Amino acid sequence: MARAAAPLGARLGWLLLPQERAVEIWRGDQRGLAERLEDLSRLDGAELAEGLGLDLEEIWVV
Repeated sequence: MARAAAPLGARLGWLLLPQERAVEIWRGDQRGLAERLEDLSRLDGAELAEGLGLDLEEIWVV
């Protein structure tokens, strides 16, 4: 995902993995390295996308 989005100028990417209750987060300055977080109830864009948020509880029900 990061390799595909980086040339387009993406600064932030989220990959949601409902079966694993995990999220992989790519930031444009990480050169393709993802941060993996598990069992979150909410995800937010922090400094890269201030005000952007996603409630994950309904997604994890899948």
